Amino acid sequence: MSQFRQITIIGVGLIGGSFALAIRRHGFTGHLVGCDNDLVLEKALAMGVIDSAEPRPEEAVRKSDLVLLATPVGAIIDLIERVGPLLREGALLTDVGSTKQQIVARADAVFGKQSTRRFLPGHPMAGKAHSGITQVDAELFTDAVWIFTQPHAEQIELHPPAAEFADLVRRIGARPLPMALERHDRLVAWVSHLPQMLSTAFAGILQDEFPDDPELQAIGGRALREMTRIAASPYSMWRDIALTNTEHIQEALLRLEHRLSHIRENLRGPALREEFERANKFRATERRKP
Repeated sequence: MSQFRQITIIGVGLIGGSFALAIRRHGFTGHLVGCDNDLVLEKALAMGVIDSAEPRPEEAVRKSDLVLLATPVGAIIDLIERVGPLLREGALLTDVGSTKQQIVARADAVFGKQSTRRFLPGHPMAGKAHSGITQVDAELFTDAVWIFTQPHAEQIELHPPAAEFADLVRRIGARPLPMALERHDRLVAWVSHLPQMLSTAFAGILQDEFPDDPELQAIGGRALREMTRIAASPYSMWRDIALTNTEHIQEALLRLEHRLSHIRENLRGPALREEFERANKFRATERRKP
């Protein structure tokens, strides 16, 4: 049984709201405080996602044992400084940010030597193309990896209540994965941020070349839907990701540019077959993963 009696979720959107629904479904009996704008909080209360609403972060965190920051990265960085010093003794602050280095740097500045005990950097690898309170899903984290980071993965030691939070993550069906800080930001640039930029660019090109073309939509089929699905993601979230993981995203984009140029130059040559064979090998490995 969880020792968290009150949990505050700042940012009651897709991730924060889904987390609230998930822990309630899996046995959490404490009090859930939501913090967001008035319209979101009104909907969250009506949907039963939270128990009480408080639009002011400084007030929302005061009596909580656990505070989850589920906002865009820039807001997470700001909120750590605003609410970190106000947390009750022994309370845990954690986040769901898609980049980690600047977030952890701010936590270190706020908490000093107590940073690894007071703040647990987290990143659930789960989501949908569309965000917001209306998209919440209690099963969103089922079988998803929930990354916890520190400067070096081998240094990660989950002290109470961080260990308790990891157990809560397991109970909602996610799989905690410790990872070094630098490795996290580089890996997500390749497996999450690069696909987003690719989908955005592809959908943008199609919009320029074939605006409102019904025949394009008619023949596009599943491939077109899958390649452009995440192009619906909001700029408001991805702006902060691009700003805080610029170097790794630039590296991934440059490598992709080189690979696309290689394919373009070899459309009539044997190198194209090699590219397909390499891609097929990666997909075969993906299908075999547990």
